[in-house]
Amino acid sequence: MSALRESLGFLASRLRQVGIFVALILIVLLFQALTGGILLEPQNVSNLVVQNSYILILAIGMVMVIIAGHIDLSVGSIAGFIGAVAGVMIVHWGWAWWLAIPACLLVGALVGAWQGYWIAYVGIPAFIVTLAGMLIFRGLTLITLKNQQITPFPAELRALGGGFLPDISGGTSVLEWLTVILGVGATVALLIQSLKERRIRKKFDLENEPMAWFATKTTFIALLMLIITFLLASYRGTPIVLIVLAVLVIVYTALMNNSVFGRHTYAIGGNLHAAELSGVKTKAVTFRLFVNMGVLAALAGLVFTARLNSAQPAGGTGFELDSIAAAFIGGAAVQGGIGTVAGAMIGGLIMGVLNNGMSILGLGTDYQQLIKGLVLLLAVGFDIFNKNRSGGGGGSSLGKRFKLRSTPPATTGSTPPAGSEAPAQERPVPVSAAKPE
Repeated sequence: MSALRESLGFLASRLRQVGIFVALILIVLLFQALTGGILLEPQNVSNLVVQNSYILILAIGMVMVIIAGHIDLSVGSIAGFIGAVAGVMIVHWGWAWWLAIPACLLVGALVGAWQGYWIAYVGIPAFIVTLAGMLIFRGLTLITLKNQQITPFPAELRALGGGFLPDISGGTSVLEWLTVILGVGATVALLIQSLKERRIRKKFDLENEPMAWFATKTTFIALLMLIITFLLASYRGTPIVLIVLAVLVIVYTALMNNSVFGRHTYAIGGNLHAAELSGVKTKAVTFRLFVNMGVLAALAGLVFTARLNSAQPAGGTGFELDSIAAAFIGGAAVQGGIGTVAGAMIGGLIMGVLNNGMSILGLGTDYQQLIKGLVLLLAVGFDIFNKNRSGGGGGSSLGKRFKLRSTPPATTGSTPPAGSEAPAQERPVPVSAAKPE
C-alpha cells in the first residue's frame, strides 16, 4: 500500500508530464473505437508517421524557441520557400538531389540567421520579426515559383518524404525483418538507458521515481514500441522519415538535457536577467536558436515537398500553427523555461491522431479546426491551472495528500529557518558562466 501511495503521489506531482501521455492514449483508444479499428491498421499507422513527419520536425525546433521565451510564426512560410528553392535547384537548374539538400539546409540557416539577428542583437520582439518573416518568405515563395507548382522530383528525394527502408526478406516474409530488428533494438536500448539513468540518479541521491511507477511506465513504453514495430513491419516496413525523426529526437534530447547550450536555453526562458547576471551570453544563444529553427524548417520543407513530389505556392501554409500547438500541448509553458523535445513529439502525435481520426470519420475542416482549437485551449488552460495550484510552494494538493517528498532528505544537521529559502521546485537552477567563444 505504501508503494501505491508513493506512486500516486509522484504522479500527482507530475500531472503535466503524465497528463499528455495519458491524453494521447485516450485519444487513440477513442478514435480506434469510433473508426471501427481503422486507426491502428498497419497502413494507417504508417500514413500517420509520414503525414505528420514535417510537423514533428518543426515541433522540435519550436519547443526550443518557446523554452527560451520566444515564438516563431514564420516556420510555415520558410518551409514553403525552401520547397520552392529545392524545385528551382533540382528541376530548373538540374542540380543533383544530394547537392540540393545541403544547399537548401544552408539557405534555411541563413534565413534563421537573418531573423535571429533582428531578435537577438537589434532587440525586436520575436513575435514581430517572425510575423514579418511569415509575410516576407510567403511572398518570396510566390516570386520564386511564379505562382506555379514545380514537379516532378527525382525518386531519391521523394524517398525522403514517403520512401521506406529496403525489405531484406525480399517480400517473402509476413513481417519486414529490418523493421523488427530496428524496433527490438530500439526497445532494448531504451530499457538499458532508463535503468542507467535511474542508477545514476540513485547514486547521487537525486529525486527518483518510485520503483512501482518506474517499472510500470518502462514496461508500458517498451510494449508500445514493440506494438508499433509490429504494425509497421506488417505493412511496408520503416518509413525513411521515421529514421530521420528518431535521430533528431535523440540528438536534440541530448542537446537540451546534457549540454551547456541546453541549460542556457532553459535559463533564458526561466529568468532572462538572472541568466545574464550568471554570465550566459543570451544574445548568442537566442541567435543560434533561430538559426537552428531555420535549418529544421528547411528540412521540414524538403520532407513536405518530397512527399507531394511538388513545390507549391501554398506549401507550408498553417504549419506554424500546428507546430506551436504541438509544443504547447506537449507541456511547454507559455512563459518559457519549461518543455521537452519528447513532450513536443507527443503533442504533435496528438494533433496528428486528431487530424487522421477526424478525416476517417468524414468530419469537415470546419469541425476539425474547431476541435483542434478547443484541445489547444484546454491544454494551455490545464498547464496554467496546474502551475497556479502548485504555486503555493508545496506542490499540488494531491501531492500533499500522498505526502510526496519533492526533494531528497537533507544531509546536513542544520535546518534552514522557515522562509529563508525558496522551495526546491521553484528554486532557480544555477547556471555556469558561458565559456569564452
